[in-house]
Amino acid sequence: MSTSTTTPATTPRTGVIVTDPPRADLADVATLTDYGVATVHEALGRTGYLGPDVRARQDGVKTGGTAVTVLCRPGDNLMIHAAVEQCRPGDLLVVTTSSPCVDGLFGELFATALMRRGVRGLVTTTGVRDLADLRAMGFPVWSAAVSAQGSVKASAGAVNVPVVIGGEVVHPGDAVLADDDGAVVVARDRVAEAVTAGRARLAKEDAARRAFREGELSLDRYGLRDVLTGLGVRYLPASPSGQEAIG
Repeated sequence: MSTSTTTPATTPRTGVIVTDPPRADLADVATLTDYGVATVHEALGRTGYLGPDVRARQDGVKTGGTAVTVLCRPGDNLMIHAAVEQCRPGDLLVVTTSSPCVDGLFGELFATALMRRGVRGLVTTTGVRDLADLRAMGFPVWSAAVSAQGSVKASAGAVNVPVVIGGEVVHPGDAVLADDDGAVVVARDRVAEAVTAGRARLAKEDAARRAFREGELSLDRYGLRDVLTGLGVRYLPASPSGQEAIG
């Protein structure tokens, strides 16, 4: 199994718990959640995607919230325990480790505590466990692995500091959206921009959808014939044998 590189280029401070960071507006986060991960990612210039290793562990679920970030040591979930206290309604927990780890750092007991505090889900580069219970209780998770491997509670990490997942920096309070397509982060100061850009992209997609239903080709709608010509792509008639030599 491949895992995303999660160690930040500049290692964040450890041994700290930052309390009550500013958060993105939840009404805007709800709008972005409705748009969906792929739309928001595209609308912001194909940025913010947290990588293919962070995968949905349930089908047909979408969520979005304001990030409470957690940096743990590999095999150690002490800082998740500390992070629970820092969560409030509308948050989404984002967990990574200081070096790659896919142990099951998160399970049903954590989810029970987080649901009581109004947390909307988990995005993590680690593993999760108790998957059947998580699905049954309706707590959505996106993770790099599913693993029964246990953990210790012995090492200091950090809560609410910038972390890196899939090459993208997630700051506490950023909007994080997740659905069947994966997860995406929108910086807190770009959320309003994302709402406007996402709305425009949805309108563009709706117009294209109507055109395709009427038979228009994407080659024509998007001006891609000129792209093919510029790349030297040629249309060749098939030979009587049905085979054409390329050269």
